[in-house]
Amino acid sequence: MSINRLFVTYKPQGLSSNRFLGQIKRKYGVKKAGFSGTLDPFAQGVLIVAFGQFTKLFRFLKKTQKSYRATLWIGASSPTLDSEKIQSVQNIMPFAPSSLDIIASSMKGEIEYLPPKYSAKKVDGQRAYKLARSEQEFELKKIKSTIYDFKILHYMHPFLTFEITISEGGYIRSIGQIIAKKFGFDGSLTYLERLSEGAFVYEDEKELNPLEFIDIQDNEYLGDIADISLGRKLHVSDFAQTSDGLYKIVHADELSLLEIKDNEVEYILNKVKLC
Repeated sequence: MSINRLFVTYKPQGLSSNRFLGQIKRKYGVKKAGFSGTLDPFAQGVLIVAFGQFTKLFRFLKKTQKSYRATLWIGASSPTLDSEKIQSVQNIMPFAPSSLDIIASSMKGEIEYLPPKYSAKKVDGQRAYKLARSEQEFELKKIKSTIYDFKILHYMHPFLTFEITISEGGYIRSIGQIIAKKFGFDGSLTYLERLSEGAFVYEDEKELNPLEFIDIQDNEYLGDIADISLGRKLHVSDFAQTSDGLYKIVHADELSLLEIKDNEVEYILNKVKLC
């Protein structure tokens, strides 16, 4: 197995992403590993994992749009917006199919909302969920997300199962609360599964070629390629593409990412072995 590896694993419900990564590291016998896109312990599904130098590539991967499947308990109130801390349940009548259609059709486009207080969002350098669990008072700033697709899969009162495709950084527990409020009640998720992140889907932890998931323009170095291998200072005039931007250079199974800006060349990553 390559020291550097990129693949998609499937995190089960009930484990933190960090704890699950520890299991993956033991499974493959590696020390350096990381994941992209934290899943709460409550959630399950697609988790992008990388070993070795490939952990440096996370911020360059095409990971949007993201798709989720979730079940919402309409009328259940919880500060975590999921089934962990249900505090009260409202007794409500079933909704007409026409109401479901109206709400489903309203759930597309850009929305502004508050992230869950029980989330990994940082507040003055601390995770929001830690502040919430210690019952400290704090405020979160509203965020914006774009919902590209939304459909109701099943409704068995008071549980509504839906699939959603959303921009990166979206909080599905908050989206569930928004849906419930459209019905006029609180709501909490009882199930949350991430189905995909961009083109990343779960395929039995198959090894992936990172070049297929990096949306960065190719460039050609016209000078001595050893300049890049040795990390020497580079000059814009020695590149086929000289416009400002981020570029990738692949040579002898090594990947380098370079930025051209204001007639200067800067190494972003250098000599990442692809195999």
